Amino acid sequence: MAQSSTSPFFSLEELKQFKSAYETGGLEKVVSLIQRKTNELDSAELNIAVTGETGAGKSTFINTMRGLRKNDKGAAKAGTTETTMEPTRYPHPILPNVYFWDLPGVGTLKFTANKYLEKMKFNKYDFFIIVSDTRLTENYAKLAKEIKQLGKNFYFVRSKIDNDLRAFKLEGVNINKDEELGKIRENSVSNLKQAGIPSPTVFLISNFKVNQFDFPAFKETLANNLDDIKKHVFLLSLQNTTLEIIEKKRKELEKRIWMLATLSGAVGAVPIPGLSFACDIGILITAITDFRTYLGLDDASLQRLAIMAGKPVEVLKAEVKTPLLGEISVEFVKRMLVGSAVVAISVAEAVLNFIPVIGSIFGAGSSFLMTKHLLNDALNELTENAQRVVKAAFGTD
Repeated sequence: MAQSSTSPFFSLEELKQFKSAYETGGLEKVVSLIQRKTNELDSAELNIAVTGETGAGKSTFINTMRGLRKNDKGAAKAGTTETTMEPTRYPHPILPNVYFWDLPGVGTLKFTANKYLEKMKFNKYDFFIIVSDTRLTENYAKLAKEIKQLGKNFYFVRSKIDNDLRAFKLEGVNINKDEELGKIRENSVSNLKQAGIPSPTVFLISNFKVNQFDFPAFKETLANNLDDIKKHVFLLSLQNTTLEIIEKKRKELEKRIWMLATLSGAVGAVPIPGLSFACDIGILITAITDFRTYLGLDDASLQRLAIMAGKPVEVLKAEVKTPLLGEISVEFVKRMLVGSAVVAISVAEAVLNFIPVIGSIFGAGSSFLMTKHLLNDALNELTENAQRVVKAAFGTD
């Protein structure tokens, strides 16, 4: 579960260190602690294990979670026969420290559940996803119990739900969709209870309908069961398929801004013509470039989303109306800073409740506040563009 603190990414103990660090070592020591945390965010790994029966759609599921289709570069190999006999790692296309691991199905190897975990080196994975397109078998119930005993989270996914519903239609049978989904869910839960899982939750999904059935709730559940840093990484890895995902990303990126502003305010050394302070231009360029990638506005992300939504990529690109998608050069950022300098910023904006010492370090005209203001404006502008793209892609109101 997410750690409890009044500041994102920092434990209560780390927050206490800020005041002590400032009192004993000044701003330089505080900056060192913040830099260490930003490095931790950038290098954090997330390893997600996916297992299931042959033909259950686990490779397609891995591709869908990464916003890919089977013919895309780097896609997991999908098929109706078991092609995986060793754990196979698939990195995320824009967050290379997020890995999905395709594990062999339990039934394909002559191991008991506990031996399977040993063979698959379970300790490297943050959690397990167990995929089935029919009834969840006793093998996977046993595997889930072993995972639980070892202190790892696991999630049951019942895939190809759209095929189940389509079968009724092809046979000319009229059904109540919600009632039928309820029956499938009840049957899956009942099977798991009989196999010894006391309170199982089963997510009903289609790998090709990412905004339908339980897929949105499934992603939210995964995020909510991760600690702050890994939750941050996981949310940024999600493809922009809903407005809710974009808003969650905005909130996550907003958490970084005060840290980046502190670094810029403390180590800024590039004089800006017309302004009375120096600012670290490199921090601003990197942040804006990262923001637009995380928000799915780079060319590769727009192309993947267009394929997922079945829309021409030009339709999506037409919704992007911001100069922030052009080259983010030193001169471009300087012009942004000069434009922002006329905005009145009060000293109160520098008071950060979770780190009181920061408010006493920087004044109203500091590069800290200007950087914070500029990055907030850039993030909001990019978020609005990402929202328009998703509305065009999926017809979301």
